[in-house]
Amino acid sequence: MKRREDKIQEYFNSWLTKESAQLKDIFTNEVFYSECYGPEYHGIDQILKWFNDWNKRGTVFQWRIKHFIHEGNCTVAEWYFECEFDGVRDDFNGVSIILFSSDEKIVSLKEFQ
Repeated sequence: MKRREDKIQEYFNSWLTKESAQLKDIFTNEVFYSECYGPEYHGIDQILKWFNDWNKRGTVFQWRIKHFIHEGNCTVAEWYFECEFDGVRDDFNGVSIILFSSDEKIVSLKEFQ
């Protein structure tokens, strides 16, 4: 479980540093990602485009994990998020439901605010 927790923390940290290089090591090529307010991304290429586009207009100040729950290939992470996007500052609590592949990469991530 520690390996999964580290992988999730690495992903959250990538938003703080605006570095996308490690995302291909975190997600499977066929990953499905659903944001808490509706948008969905299918595949690592869409995630990389979204990540790079978002970071041109926004900055994440905090994405702090409160705790994890593990069950089978699923990990749930409860977190606090704070950012600024297009000059508007926002913060909220949320939960991510994350499914892992057999090689411990993220195959599905669904966010809820």
